[in-house]
Amino acid sequence: MSHLFRSKLVFNRNLYKKEIIKKKKMSTIAEELLVSLVDAELAAADFEQVEKDQDTDLKRNKRREKEVSKSSSSLKLRYIHKNLSLAKNEMDRLRDENSKRLLRNRKLSLVLDLDHTLLNSAGFSRITREEEYLNCKRDVLPEYLKSSLFRVHGSKRLVKLRPYVNTFLKEASKLYELHIYTMGGFLYSLEMAKLLDPGNIYFNSRIVSRDDSTRMFEKSLDVVLGKENATVILDDSESVWCKEHKENLIKIERYHFFAHSCKRFGVDHKSHSQLKSDENESEGALANSLKILQQIHTLFFDMGQKDSLEDRDLRKVLKSVRKEVVKGCKVVFSDEISD
Repeated sequence: MSHLFRSKLVFNRNLYKKEIIKKKKMSTIAEELLVSLVDAELAAADFEQVEKDQDTDLKRNKRREKEVSKSSSSLKLRYIHKNLSLAKNEMDRLRDENSKRLLRNRKLSLVLDLDHTLLNSAGFSRITREEEYLNCKRDVLPEYLKSSLFRVHGSKRLVKLRPYVNTFLKEASKLYELHIYTMGGFLYSLEMAKLLDPGNIYFNSRIVSRDDSTRMFEKSLDVVLGKENATVILDDSESVWCKEHKENLIKIERYHFFAHSCKRFGVDHKSHSQLKSDENESEGALANSLKILQQIHTLFFDMGQKDSLEDRDLRKVLKSVRKEVVKGCKVVFSDEISD
């Protein structure tokens, strides 16, 4: 390995370390793994080869470039760092290391949609006359709205957090590493994440928006650090997910708080805001979803299989759970009930 190439690795490592110190909200997992990725390259270097002639160096670098190009095009992980791109083989290695770490800690990955799953939002201009009471000052709002309704001036919208969402995130984070994946834009995703996780406890930088997606108008797990065989998706829409990852999906009942949400999806009943009501906190969709996720976790880790954790496939667990009839459960699994 040439002195120049090694110097570049050292420079990149130090650059990432500076970014980590500078941007505290970056994902600790991603930080450690990215630094360890460069460290591994440095450790593998044969420092006695530093004096080798440029001709040998050129051949080695060309061979490395050929291997990288064979492994497919690079993936842009801008949600972790704005300039970060990894070749597919490097992404696979990063994902593999992250998965091993999670499994050692008895955790899986959980990818969460935002709108209609964890919250509901409507632009200021979409609020109907029937909903004008929502514009009152917080202290005169109905009690159930005081800590769950927000005015977001950046994106000019009202946002209502789904009942039970705080407990859901707290309990789910004990069993899963949480990711957000939304078809909304980058700034919107950050605004919503701040409402859901003001202390930056659950998501860190694991907030994927449509700007990060590798496919137009479609979600996929390509840019998520969780391995496919150990990742669950919770979303109100099956159609936005690519065919390869529908097996990972739990489809949850849509949350329609605002009248505009009902109108948009052709729902023929009044919204919660119009009825001045809300979902039942203890028996609503998120409460039932949490029970399902806890069941999945138990089946994956504690069913006494003799195979290694790394060889298990969460999609098989999901398939068996889909076959069960859970009385009163409002979670809708894909292919069972149409939109």
